[in-house]
Formats: sequence, structure tokens, C-alpha cells
Amino acid sequence: MMTDTLIAIISIFIGILGALLLSVFKKKYSMGFTGNTIAGIFGSIFFIKIFGRLGFDPISIMETGEVNYVLFTINLAISLLGGAIGLLVTKLLVVKMNQKK
Repeated sequence: MMTDTLIAIISIFIGILGALLLSVFKKKYSMGFTGNTIAGIFGSIFFIKIFGRLGFDPISIMETGEVNYVLFTINLAISLLGGAIGLLVTKLLVVKMNQKK
């Protein structure tokens, strides 16, 4: 049986996966394993907090007491995308801050 806490933890791991996959396919966005992982965590959490209000946050997924697999799939997709975008934004910020004038 899944709980909303377990769904949130799975979402965070999927966000890490999104960041790591982006770094594998687009090497220029990689910030090393630790940097990619941290960016994936924060990207995933940020996206789920913002877009989860549309009805696919962990609490909504478990609202009936059973897992709503459609909402769970949407949650995982948004977490994957959030992790990748989190890495992309973080890398762009790091590059911008390191530019010399």
C-alpha cells in the first residue's frame, strides 16, 4: 500500500532521474553527480508544489484511499520534467554568475 509520503519520496527520486538523464544526453548541462542530484531534488519539489495544485499532488492521488494511477502517472511525469528543468535553470544561473564583465 502506498501512502502520500511514499508518493512524495518516489516523486523526488524521479526528479533526480530527470536531472541525471538530462546530464547524460546533454553533457554541457552536467554539474557532476552531486550537483545534478541536488538540482533534480529541488526542481522536482518546486514543480510538484506549483503544478500539484492542479490536482495531482500526493494527497490528491491518495484521496480515495486507493492510488489513482492516472494522477500518479501525471505526478511522475511532472517530477521528471521538473528535475530536468531544475538542472537546466541551475546550470544557466551558474554560467551567468561566472561570466566576467
